[in-house]
Amino acid sequence: MAGATAAKVRVLPYKDFLQPALQRRFATSGLVILVVAYLEALLLASWDSFLWAWFPLGPAGIRTFFFFLCGVLIITLRIAQHHPGVRTTSSPFATFLDSLRSFNTLETILTYAFSAWAFSQVYLWCLSEDAGLEYISYYHADRARLNEKAVFLTTHCVLVGVWHGLRHLFSDVDRLHYGIAKPPPRDADKKADKKVNADDGDFNTQLQKLAQKLPEIVVFTLTQALTSTTVTMITYSVFLRGFVWRFTMSLFRPVYNLPKTNMTPMTLPFSLTIILRCLWTSVLLTFVWTLGNEAFSLFMVKNPLKNNKPLTSESRDPNGSLLNGLKAKKLSIQCFAMWELAYIARDFPDRRKAIYEDIDRKNGPMWSQIYKICIDVLKQIETRIDNYEKYGKPTVPNPALDLDRNRAPEKKRLTETVPRDEEVFQSSPQRRGYREAIERTVGKIATDPGQPSQLSPRARKIAEFAKGELIKAQKQATGTDDTEGLAKDFATKFVESPFGWPFRQTYRRGVAKVLLGEPFGEVSLYANAAFALSGLAVRSLQEDKYGYVQRDVAGLVRTLTGLVRKVEGFREGVVVSWTDVEGRRESREVEEILEGLKWSLRGVVDGFGDYARDVGLSLGDLRLAREAAGVKKAVREEEEKEVKGRRLRLAGGETAAAGVKITEEEVMGRRLR
Repeated sequence: MAGATAAKVRVLPYKDFLQPALQRRFATSGLVILVVAYLEALLLASWDSFLWAWFPLGPAGIRTFFFFLCGVLIITLRIAQHHPGVRTTSSPFATFLDSLRSFNTLETILTYAFSAWAFSQVYLWCLSEDAGLEYISYYHADRARLNEKAVFLTTHCVLVGVWHGLRHLFSDVDRLHYGIAKPPPRDADKKADKKVNADDGDFNTQLQKLAQKLPEIVVFTLTQALTSTTVTMITYSVFLRGFVWRFTMSLFRPVYNLPKTNMTPMTLPFSLTIILRCLWTSVLLTFVWTLGNEAFSLFMVKNPLKNNKPLTSESRDPNGSLLNGLKAKKLSIQCFAMWELAYIARDFPDRRKAIYEDIDRKNGPMWSQIYKICIDVLKQIETRIDNYEKYGKPTVPNPALDLDRNRAPEKKRLTETVPRDEEVFQSSPQRRGYREAIERTVGKIATDPGQPSQLSPRARKIAEFAKGELIKAQKQATGTDDTEGLAKDFATKFVESPFGWPFRQTYRRGVAKVLLGEPFGEVSLYANAAFALSGLAVRSLQEDKYGYVQRDVAGLVRTLTGLVRKVEGFREGVVVSWTDVEGRRESREVEEILEGLKWSLRGVVDGFGDYARDVGLSLGDLRLAREAAGVKKAVREEEEKEVKGRRLRLAGGETAAAGVKITEEEVMGRRLR
């Protein structure tokens, strides 16, 4: 058996096959940046000599190397910070607070700023002396002075880097969108196994997608260049000019004979030439960053195949390596392994048969372990919904806190209480003076304002008069004396304004936080788990010669049915927050999960509908499954078939009671059940 053979060989971890694939994809992204860096190096060439202007081993090659380093810094940052799934915070402000406490925020901003600074230095080095952008210029033969135009250009590039670092964090560029191995249409699936096609994320398809995005990247680059140049001119002249000038003077003064004073020049360095050069550097920087990020996001999520075969096909124990990936604790590895399993269930009959026939593996047959892992993944959704409905949050609370919330649990005393007359240490009596009486009175008023206070009648009269005057002034100003309603109206208007956008808790964010968990949630993990189970179950009718899969079909149908009903009920029962000013009950994540669950449930029901009794499914199970899957079929055909079969058995003498007839009441009873 395959399991017996697998027990004799060492099972290689799934990451041993995934990491080489990711390294090849990283190299492909780097190749795209290298091409862009070479083209930008040609644009900055002087073309005095046709050969040295483009020859890679000359100045063009040096410029290309440094421009390539500036771009590869960003995709190296992506390697360190990439994550699957959407951010599941309650609001943009909550995301900001989480990012503020994270080291990744500082790392991202500094990486972009350093990349921009390095690019600016290479750009200044490429310019000729006639451009007038050297840092130190001379007048009166040997008198040196600092050139503010070069300082402003460098500051502009650094500010562009800071801006793009913030946009990187705001747009969650680090997220990778994993694919879903969705089964083909029903009619195509009946003809033959669908082969791997170009629409599932292979290299050529990803390259075509990148080429299609080039016009969008160009427009985005030009827009960002215009915006960043305008903002930089304002920021530099209003806030940063004095600090940057003094800082740069302190750097160059030990090397050059600069003036002792730090007084800034009388005129701003905003000539038409320098503004155009700032625009040009912004275009070059933004284009290489944006194209590099797009290439990384596309190539890194290429399907988990190598030479049109699953990644683990080269393993000595493919099933064991795949199982290792499915059990991985790191979400990205688990997503890739589940994606590969869904591909196997859809496109690779040899690997499916190997799964069915692997029955002697440690901890149980291969199918049983896959079934348990995928079911556990899908039931995470149900667990989060139950915890949210019970505790108000999707995570499981501490069992020690799940006690009577009205009072703390009593602790059992281990020793007897010492009588007061036998106490060894007694506290000294405290003075209860005027200050303590005031504190006690104020505390009582604050905590229990409904009770009569200890103030004198004159003081109470003054307090009531002041309260009445405040209410009267509020009514004259606002037209109402309802303080609570006025505060709610003000809060609602603030949230509806553009300044209140960070505090909006939308329906989509709230639902994703519950269904997918925190801090990130990946939809493809659950969709691929459902597709993998459905595909393996349906194909087992022709390929599973041992019949292990049929034992779990009933449980699979009931689990998928319960999940669909649970998710739909939760989606309809979620209350929209008052901060969600749009109030749209839409969630793309919920729709993708429901689509995967319903599609998988429909496939299993259609495949095993004729064998429902044999796999342990009742007519009620089939009815609920079809309703959950959205199939508008009546169960009358199955009922009539069962009635007809029973009549044939009665006619053949298979029952002890001769002449027994199936009445209409029994048929109606079956339908009700």
